[in-house]
Amino acid sequence: MGKDKVKRMSLLELRNVSKIYGDLHALDKVSLQVEKGEWVAIMGPSGSGKSTMMNIIGCMDKPSEGEVLLDGIDIAKETAKNLTNIRRDKIGLIFQQFHLVSYLTALENVMMAQYYHSIPDEKEAMEALERVGLADRARHLPSQLSGGEQQRVCVARALINYPEIILADEPTGNLDEANEEIVVDLFRRLHEDGTTLIVVTHDPEVAEVAQRTLVLRNGRLDHETINPNFTGHIKLS
Repeated sequence: MGKDKVKRMSLLELRNVSKIYGDLHALDKVSLQVEKGEWVAIMGPSGSGKSTMMNIIGCMDKPSEGEVLLDGIDIAKETAKNLTNIRRDKIGLIFQQFHLVSYLTALENVMMAQYYHSIPDEKEAMEALERVGLADRARHLPSQLSGGEQQRVCVARALINYPEIILADEPTGNLDEANEEIVVDLFRRLHEDGTTLIVVTHDPEVAEVAQRTLVLRNGRLDHETINPNFTGHIKLS
């Protein structure tokens, strides 16, 4: 078969995906594709379906209708146990609220993610913290870290198992401007390393850093924009 006839499979594909709660269509026949190595932002007003979409992509929920293909696997058809394994092996999650264990150090929080995946490795966990610039804060508890430092621990934790996709839900929502720049710059470096990034954000300046922005409205994909000047660098006013 000639290479011009070879069709590359998207890393993630949603085909007519709906999530229905009674009369409410939280998602309504949404279709989209994300290629390996892409950096995609998802925007939309409250109630537009962003969180529902993230929960489905992140294997934390299943659609009412449609297909969700992640690396060729239709996760819409998988059991809850299999979804847990897929999430563990293929997805790194970053949340606005951090969700760090308060009595564990930064290093131990990263190692805990290893524990659920394979075997904790302190050296590897320390390297992940070094990657986000926190090696000198490894022995500190979350209460001893700033909000920006806690979010960088979350990035290290999401990276530790080498996921196929990083899903970030409002990752800069609780950060000041300086720490927002640091976290977005981390995303830029991850993208340069080939990591696939899907970032939900209300901040148009954060969305503009991505290669492509998808806008949801009333559970549907309203439109998308391509960033013609994509560099991965954030420029905040």
